[in-house]
Amino acid sequence: MRKLRVAIIGLGIGRQHALAYQSLPEQFEIAAVCAQSDESARNAANDFGATHALTRFEDAVALRDVDVIDVCTPPYLHAAQAEAALRAGKHVICEKPLAATSAEVDALARAEAQSGMRLMPIFQYRFGGGVQRARQLIDAGLTGPALAATVEVHWRRRANYYAVPWRGKRATELGGVLTSQAVHALDALLYLLGAVRRVYAHTSTRSNPVEVEDCAAVSMELVNGALATLSATLGSAVEITRHRIVFERLVAESNTRPYSNSGDPWSFAADDAAWQAEIDAAVALVETAAPTTVTAPADARRLKGYVPPAGFDTQLRKFHEAIVGGGALPVTIADARRAVELLSAIYHSARTHTAVELPLAPGHPAYGS
Repeated sequence: MRKLRVAIIGLGIGRQHALAYQSLPEQFEIAAVCAQSDESARNAANDFGATHALTRFEDAVALRDVDVIDVCTPPYLHAAQAEAALRAGKHVICEKPLAATSAEVDALARAEAQSGMRLMPIFQYRFGGGVQRARQLIDAGLTGPALAATVEVHWRRRANYYAVPWRGKRATELGGVLTSQAVHALDALLYLLGAVRRVYAHTSTRSNPVEVEDCAAVSMELVNGALATLSATLGSAVEITRHRIVFERLVAESNTRPYSNSGDPWSFAADDAAWQAEIDAAVALVETAAPTTVTAPADARRLKGYVPPAGFDTQLRKFHEAIVGGGALPVTIADARRAVELLSAIYHSARTHTAVELPLAPGHPAYGS
């Protein structure tokens, strides 16, 4: 099995990526790490066994012994760095959000096609056991059509979170609770129920003195006719994330763990005992990968052990399979485009106090803004 050699750019969320790579030693090797300071880069290289400790993105992209550039930098850098890595002949993995606008995502799609390389956005929530069980019940026709859904992302962020210079600013974070926290839960909804046709949203900044929103209420009509709502805040004393989806034949409900609610357990409740037995039997047949626990290095949080957030290791393993075997990527630019387009529509609705129709045409004010 050919290992892919990875350069991780950015050591915030990048440390979680590194630990997930370490849980897949047959598939990946961390060849390089890139941080803002020499000390941070050297420490991370020592922690993760990387050959190269760098402070310049350009130096990482120029390395001949690197197959994959993993972009974990602040959001405003994602699109430009992903495109530069593709043009340098590297495969790319990129944290959310992939880009600020649909126009930038379309430019990345063109760059990927021209380069012959592959780009995978990170949406690890899709690969949690609960979401996978729901997906397979839907695919098997056991749920009936979706009727309504609610998504809650109620987290807490205080002043110390926004002490990081790029956070809380429109130009660098690109958005607030919707872009940085709720986007994974929104993507899980899209993954299960499909695209949104129309959106109406309210956003506000109520918990922190920042430029971006930290509260949001979003109403969505999906292409399949289902109605969905999202409630998001960064002011909740009790943190939860929850999906609840009402189908014609059952109700699917996640656990409420704030950062891994897509993992098991999810409940699937029918209103008929015989049908419940059939649902339970189908759920039991769904195979999902168990999270792999690895020993974490003595990083700043002094973690004793680490379980990658629901789906990180699974998404990276599937990426390796696609690159080495030539198959389809587990998450594509088209998937990221759908999320970016929805975020753009939500923000435009909140600004204009109007309902926004999707998809956004290139001439729409939100397409490139």
